[in-house]
Amino acid sequence: MLGLTKKTERIEVSDEPSAERISVIVPVLNEANRIERALDSLVGQSAEVCEILVVDGGSNDGTQSIVARFNDKDPRVRLLDATPVDRHWTGKAWGLNFGLQQSNPVCEWILCVDADVQVSPTLTRSLLAHATKSGVSTFSVATPQQLSGKLEALIHPPMLTTLVYRFGAPGTATHNIHRVQANGQCFLSRRAVLLRDQAFSAAKTSLCEDITIVRRLAECGETVGFYEAESNLIDVRMYGSWRETWENWPRSLPMRDQYFGWREGIGLVAVLLFQALPLPLLVLGLAFGEPIRFLTLVGLLSALRIGVLFGVARAYPNRPWTYWLSPVCDMPVVARIIQCALKRRHSWRGRTYLRRKGGTFEPLRQD
Repeated sequence: MLGLTKKTERIEVSDEPSAERISVIVPVLNEANRIERALDSLVGQSAEVCEILVVDGGSNDGTQSIVARFNDKDPRVRLLDATPVDRHWTGKAWGLNFGLQQSNPVCEWILCVDADVQVSPTLTRSLLAHATKSGVSTFSVATPQQLSGKLEALIHPPMLTTLVYRFGAPGTATHNIHRVQANGQCFLSRRAVLLRDQAFSAAKTSLCEDITIVRRLAECGETVGFYEAESNLIDVRMYGSWRETWENWPRSLPMRDQYFGWREGIGLVAVLLFQALPLPLLVLGLAFGEPIRFLTLVGLLSALRIGVLFGVARAYPNRPWTYWLSPVCDMPVVARIIQCALKRRHSWRGRTYLRRKGGTFEPLRQD
């Protein structure tokens, strides 16, 4: 657990030209409020990016017209109509796979970016330079997060911290299927690898498609990295309010898919025992005069939690002051994540999914 003492790597800023080419895939569904910000930054990428494929799963909010405007300014931007979405696939996995199949074979690399992302002009060159330097050709970025306000600053950090307790800090690479990490907001891999291992197809029944994709790649022997990036290379605003965060992110945080097993279950129990419980137990222990050994144990675990709070702070460059109070929300947050892990029926983006035996999610027919 934690693994905070490991030597970690970061993605450094680079503006060194590369002979290799990248296809960017941006899966969207009703992203009119966010896609303009994302495309504004993507069209600023250098010549290494030869196409920006916006894969639409059936938007009806004007997303397509915004993409068309960008196509007029930069022909690299292309709108791909991915409707109708195959009913046996979850929406985002379908969009990613559709974009991969339509991508230019000349491009050696696939960069998957979400519509809530804004990137620096040097992002793609920096990612290619990191791949060359590290020798790791499949990795994603632990992106800095912009919070919507003081209330989201109370619940978003504890959710992010559950990942640190389960997988450790970003900055390493592994081919261990139970240790790989991923962030679908910014994910880079070689096109040939994704096609060979059918990585996107493996996630077609997953509600945590990014982690399922890298678990599939690790299963096939690929080493997968997860790194922080330097100097504002990328910026993300995941949700518009604390309510959206509370309702939506815990759906994927349990990481229940076909690879979920006893190790992943123990990870959730460990989050409960080592992240959520120590602080309230310390308060209760002090109030009721519990033995010194008990107080020492929960005190040490609480001190560790505060240390993690300071470590995770760099993920929130513009954090409200309420960030520092966020450990008080550990218990409700962890309870919410465990509830979602046990829940069989989930709704997302207008579709309902039912978890089947083996961890796959089957989209239900809509009336």
